[in-house]
Parts: sequence; C-alpha cells; structure tokens
Amino acid sequence: MLKKVAIVGVGTTGFRATTPDVSYRELTHEAAVKAYSDGGVEPKDIDGFVATSEDFFEGYSIADEYSNDQLGAIHKPVSTIAGDFMQSLAQGCMMIQSGFSRIVAVQALSKASNMLTQAELVNFALDPVYNRPLDLHPDFIAGLEMNRYLYETQTNRDACALVVVKNRRNALTNPLAGHGAMVSVEDVLNAEVVSDPLRELDVAPTSDGAVVVVLASEDLAGSLSESPIWICGIGWCSDTPTLESRDWGSAVYTRLAAEMAYKQAGIRSPRSEIDFVEINDEYSYKELQHLEALKLCKPGEAGYLTESGATEINGELPVNPSGGCLGVGHLYEANGAHKVLEVVLQLRGEKGKNQVKDTHIGVAQTWRGVPTTTGAVAVMSNEGGH
Repeated sequence: MLKKVAIVGVGTTGFRATTPDVSYRELTHEAAVKAYSDGGVEPKDIDGFVATSEDFFEGYSIADEYSNDQLGAIHKPVSTIAGDFMQSLAQGCMMIQSGFSRIVAVQALSKASNMLTQAELVNFALDPVYNRPLDLHPDFIAGLEMNRYLYETQTNRDACALVVVKNRRNALTNPLAGHGAMVSVEDVLNAEVVSDPLRELDVAPTSDGAVVVVLASEDLAGSLSESPIWICGIGWCSDTPTLESRDWGSAVYTRLAAEMAYKQAGIRSPRSEIDFVEINDEYSYKELQHLEALKLCKPGEAGYLTESGATEINGELPVNPSGGCLGVGHLYEANGAHKVLEVVLQLRGEKGKNQVKDTHIGVAQTWRGVPTTTGAVAVMSNEGGH
C-alpha cells in the first residue's frame, strides 16, 4: 500500500445465538464504546465513519440512518456499504489513503435472530427472472456446489466433517463464540441431510453481534496504540452473479481478491509467509475451497491438510483458531468483521487459550454467502508493514 493504514482499536459485543435483551442499535453502541476506548479516541476525534448495512437484514429501509447516533457520528460524514464488512474496511482504508481522513471508524452487525424468514430474504439475491421463481433454498445451492467441489478435487467427505469438529471445538475456548461443542466425525456424517452431501452440522448456525474497528493513518497510529495492526493489503472481487455461468468447483472470487491483497502486501509465497488465517466456513466445504483459492495449498490438497492436523491451532497452518463461522456463528454481512477482529486479537497476542504462537502475518477472508460470488481478503501484520 502507498500509505500505511493501521487498526488501532477494536470493540465487539461478542456473538450469541439470540439477543432478545438488546436492539441492533444497542449492539452497535456497545461495540463502538469499546472500540473507541481501545483506540484512545472519542467520536469528536474521528473524521469519518463507514456503516455496513443491508436493509433486508435489518428489516428497515435506509437502515444505516440509525448508525449515526450509535457511532457518535453527529454532523460527521458517514459512508454506507451494502456489502460485507471487509468491503467497508476497504472503503475506510481508501478514505485515509486519499488524505480525506486520518481516523475512521468502521461498523458491522448481525441481528439474525430477528429474521423469521432467513431463506426467503437470501433468495432476493437470486436472478428475479430465471432463478428466484424456482424458490431454491440457499442450502440447496450450497449442496450443489459442495458436490461439485468434492468431485472436482476428489476430496474425502470426512475432511469436511473434520472441519466441523475442529472449528466447533476451537469455539469452546473462545469467549466470543456462541456455538462451541464437542462433536465427532460420525456425528457430522450421520446428521440430518440438508442437501446431499450437505448435512445439518455442515451448516453454520447464525449469531447476533456487532464489531467496530478504528483505523488511523501512519502518522497517528503510534500515538494512539502501543500495538497497531497494519493492513498491508486488501482486495475484493465479485465473480459472475448468475448460477448458470459460475465456476462451481472453485472460489474464483477469493483467488482474485487474494492476488490483489498479496500484491499490495508483497506476499510472494503465501504458504511460507502467512502464519494463520481466519476464513469463511459458512459451510464446512467452504473452508477447504477457500484455503485452496488463497493459494495456501494446491487444488485438492486442503482436505489432506485438515486430515493431517496441519490446520489445528498448534499445526503448521492454523485455520480458524477462533472457531470460524461454524463455531462463532454465521453473521451475514458481519462475517468479515469477525474475521478481522480475530486476526487483530491474534496479532496482539490476546487470544488466550486460542492463541497461535509466533504470529506476525495473518489473513482474513470473507464471502458474502449464497448465492453470491463476492469475497474479500485482507493481509495484516504486527510488524509495521510487510
């Protein structure tokens, strides 16, 4: 990156299956207060704000208008991104790199428990002429893609089950996670069929929660935080929007986004330079598919890595030490926020029992979920750049 941008403050409510005691506005406020305290700033110090908002998920038209008060953004510019948090993060970085702002706050939340018809809401993203009339459940589409991925890569079905076992177990020791559990490969394989070969335990349960991060320019970062985390590269990509013309076996969007982020960060050999990753595992097979798209292994090798134990917290390449979406919860447009949060905490050495040893470079990756082919990748470091 031409101008360095650092994350100097993070705040979160944590993540749980349901939050009947608080509104989505209160979730944002709690996360913002914690982030500002962590970053040593007050709302008056912040030059600009970025709200991650998708009206369908909040249940309000122009839902982002309610973000201003909770973020303390009175009489301040607020940008709205109808996408994943990591796309909002890119917007915040560009605001600083352009010289428009020196300090930016970026927000995302999930109130999935308020959504009574989640599948129907997601179906609005399908092509209204050719696909939406079919009334396909999102998990049915995921099952088709999982089947194609397993066939093309010759990946063992057990490897997907091991992803579930690993991530749900990791979540048990993560105080932010809402769905930790001890399950076995047999539990996953014998769970109720959702869309063959997809089983119920292969699908991440939803969670509520909010995240706010504070970004700062290079000249301010050192004075605001003793341990700024530098965003060395960030990339995003949308592949084809149609079901008929996409590559069902690989995550092209992640490969292209990673190439953009790696180029900015100067990453030439991802496997040897990256210490750990937090990636989207909304469905178990997606962790494997995204690992390969990130060029951390060759196509068809992610399953072997998982079976060998290399992706465990103490393994050669820790993957989702937080518990991922499967253990923390599917957060819709806040999935990327959770991934970035976990990478920051890992690089600051603040993950307790889930801490990966000797971390210097971490990668966060996100995907907007079925039926999209939109994703983003961010490379972060605790060493002032790479």
